[in-house]
Amino acid sequence: MSTIFNCRCFKKNSLGRAHGFLDETQGTLFFDIARIIKEKQPQAFLLENVKNLKSHDKGRTYRVIKKALENDLGYTVYDKIINAKGLVPQNRERIYIVGFKKPIKFQFPSLPDKGPALRTILEDEVDEKYTLSDKLWKYLQAYKEKHEAKGNGFGYGLADLDSYSRTLSARYYKDGSEILIPQKGKNPRKLTPRECARLQGFPDSFKIVVSNTAAYKQFGNSVAVPVVRLIAEKMIQAIEQDELIENGKGLIAHVGK
Repeated sequence: MSTIFNCRCFKKNSLGRAHGFLDETQGTLFFDIARIIKEKQPQAFLLENVKNLKSHDKGRTYRVIKKALENDLGYTVYDKIINAKGLVPQNRERIYIVGFKKPIKFQFPSLPDKGPALRTILEDEVDEKYTLSDKLWKYLQAYKEKHEAKGNGFGYGLADLDSYSRTLSARYYKDGSEILIPQKGKNPRKLTPRECARLQGFPDSFKIVVSNTAAYKQFGNSVAVPVVRLIAEKMIQAIEQDELIENGKGLIAHVGK
């Protein structure tokens, strides 16, 4: 029923002369998403991306995507920026786009304002290999000091274990600088792959069968599982209730921040 996407650009495909969304979105991953939706005609779909998708290129990127979904593909579309921190201990704002083939009424779920603390996802015993070396820790400190002197906020993030972390990204495997766990009497450490999985809401039964580097990249690119689960449940309820928008198909519902 659903599709999750990231809007990275690919080389254009040799598909001949395009028109409509084929013309405006060719060369992006959304082009392929639109083609799949057009071919498969799902009853509903769910898309997720970084919240800046709405402001990218002065809003043009999102306007093209909405036009493709609403006008070219004929779906009733809802969107909302949601922060996952009410369900997982991570500050993770993402835009979620829900579409229905029928003009069905839909409301996004409401999330708690405050979620679990970061310490609740930490492992009891962690291998020393996750502790930063003296060389790396000195480098990160110097890097942060240099940028603070310039008046910007670039640099590592030492996490507050009683609150939530920064956003986990696919680059976490490099040095773990955006989310460092403080340790008494020694250098801070990176999250383990299992802790990254928990940070995204994956259950411990989820098997990690790839290398640490691959796992960090995958979890950094992942959706926050509990958020997607709640939205999907609301989508199923909307389909089952089958309550239609009064003005009929084609009315677009804008559910902003």
